[in-house]
Amino acid sequence: MEAIHLRKHIYVLFVPVLFSVPFCFGLGAQQPAWQPAPGHATLPLWPNGAPGAGAPAANAAPEVDTTTAKDNLIAGKPLIRLGNVSTPTITLYKPAKANGAVAAVVVFPGGGYHILAIDLEGTEVCDWLNEAGLACVLVKYRVPETGPYPKSPAALQDAQRAVGMVRRHAEEWGIDPKRVGVLGFSAGGHLAAALSTHFDKRLYDRVDDADDMSCRPDFAVVVYPGYLAIEEQNMAPNPEIKPTAETPPTFIVQAEDDPVHVENATNYFLALKNAKVPAELHIYVDGGHGYGLRRTSQPVTAWPLLVEKWMQTIKVMPKATQ
Repeated sequence: MEAIHLRKHIYVLFVPVLFSVPFCFGLGAQQPAWQPAPGHATLPLWPNGAPGAGAPAANAAPEVDTTTAKDNLIAGKPLIRLGNVSTPTITLYKPAKANGAVAAVVVFPGGGYHILAIDLEGTEVCDWLNEAGLACVLVKYRVPETGPYPKSPAALQDAQRAVGMVRRHAEEWGIDPKRVGVLGFSAGGHLAAALSTHFDKRLYDRVDDADDMSCRPDFAVVVYPGYLAIEEQNMAPNPEIKPTAETPPTFIVQAEDDPVHVENATNYFLALKNAKVPAELHIYVDGGHGYGLRRTSQPVTAWPLLVEKWMQTIKVMPKATQ
């Protein structure tokens, strides 16, 4: 999402709707403004409330879709800009056909840590991953003003917890716990990189046995990331994101004309290279920012095909049969 669209504070009428998912809210709690389609299991990340929350979710501002008719379209279509997320969740999207336990991708939508592009960089991504034979776990993490870490630990807490929960439910969900990766866009790309470099210690007190599981991703896909280079310091690398030999193999893609700055991708790639982490970088001459995986005439929007090839290379996905 372009930065110019991430800083708007827009309030719209909130109308609760009925939904059918295995996730209950207490009396007086705000109903979420976005729900997955029926048939997808949704779990709260924090059954007893998120750590460090300043106020109970029931007293928080209502979750809203902040999009208005004046907001830009992506590939000619609107998108949901979900704001005021105080009750984070994970939602499972399973592939239609699976031969044994499958790899899973935990997805972090972008939105400048202010909103979540929950369809453009969330549900549409899960549809693609399911078609490719992978499970997808969509994270609705807390916003606004929950990052980048260490400005706030909240989003990274949600990310750590989400990966632990996926491994905790791996057998039940038909997922291979040794093939659990992350994919993030923009701020979510930063979150994927932050988790790839901050997995050795939880940023919160143990909740249950999901927190006994590793939250280290087995692989990471970082799409037009932000916050990995510091604009005020002549695009110097972010010192809080320090890859080591334990950082997972990573795929990075960005356009050179991205207003969020392509140095976010190039800096992180060089840091991975210096740490001897297998990494693949794709830079396109144009494409801007915030396109998700909606195809246009710009070559950069074909990046999902490159990711599939890369996941075959690192043996996350089986090679396509001729």
